[in-house]
Amino acid sequence: MAARYTLKVVTDFASAHTLRDYPGACSRMHGHNWKVEVEVRASRLDDTGMAIDFKHIKRAARELGDKLDHRYLNEIPPFDKINPTAENIAAYLYRGIGEQINNEHIQVCAVTLWETERACVRYTEE
Repeated sequence: MAARYTLKVVTDFASAHTLRDYPGACSRMHGHNWKVEVEVRASRLDDTGMAIDFKHIKRAARELGDKLDHRYLNEIPPFDKINPTAENIAAYLYRGIGEQINNEHIQVCAVTLWETERACVRYTEE
């Protein structure tokens, strides 16, 4: 059986958004302190015994999170065109982080985005 490692880092950002065409209070501008969990799968270790240095995953997640931090999401791409739902934000983070760190042995396998302490979405393309 092939080795498989799953690494996880957690980061956060704060932003506001408005849900377009939503039949409730979330159609008004409101904000969240989002918590982001990034899971990365690796199939091998390097010479130091690491799949990938946690700092590389953290850097990729923070760089993307910084683009959203303290912003009104409806004004920035792609959320100026698509609804800035937790589901769409999770997919955006998954793909953006993957563009930075994925290779033949390392792949983002899931992003979990917590909107509140009791509500989250987990996005994967498996």
